[in-house]
Amino acid sequence: MVTSPIFKTCRPLLLASGSPRRRRFFVELGLDFTVKTADVDESPLAAESPDAFVRRLALAKAATVAAEAPGHVVVGADTAVVRDGVILGKPRHRDDGAAMLASLSDRWHEVWTGFALCGREPFLEEVAAVVTRVCFAPLPAEVIAAYLATGDGDDKAGAYGIQSGAAFMVAEIRGSYTNVVGLPVAQVVAALRAVGVLEVAAAPGI
Repeated sequence: MVTSPIFKTCRPLLLASGSPRRRRFFVELGLDFTVKTADVDESPLAAESPDAFVRRLALAKAATVAAEAPGHVVVGADTAVVRDGVILGKPRHRDDGAAMLASLSDRWHEVWTGFALCGREPFLEEVAAVVTRVCFAPLPAEVIAAYLATGDGDDKAGAYGIQSGAAFMVAEIRGSYTNVVGLPVAQVVAALRAVGVLEVAAAPGI
């Protein structure tokens, strides 16, 4: 828990995501923000690349919320797990989740997160994407079944949560850990500082 905020929020800030993981990152930074979700179709387009997919959805979420909140800066994000160029969404059911995890066993895959900053009055629109490579350890079928039975992977892209019950699956990671959780925090903070939304908070006694 942050007892003294690292940053101060200089403009009204909205997080266009219902993800408790993204919300927790903002809370841990001591940001002053509000959550407002957007109803966006998350289906990939035909032949859409992972980079384009996560950028498009992040922007759609942020822009939808920004249109209803003039004067606010809105952060939208979307995360996709990608195996051999195929985008893996959230599992539709446990069998779907089992198939996803079996396909990721003992091999590398990518996790892409797109994030967007949007505002109306004044206008702001910035979009970026970050990729992290993840290698899973071998996962026997009984291990996959036991993990999925916990429910931890039900609401997550690729059917796993690196920050929780699935940490034991990860043999190696190359790139941003927080990106795999759902938000490339270093890049998002840098972007918010660059547009004047965040400033470093003065330390107590200074």
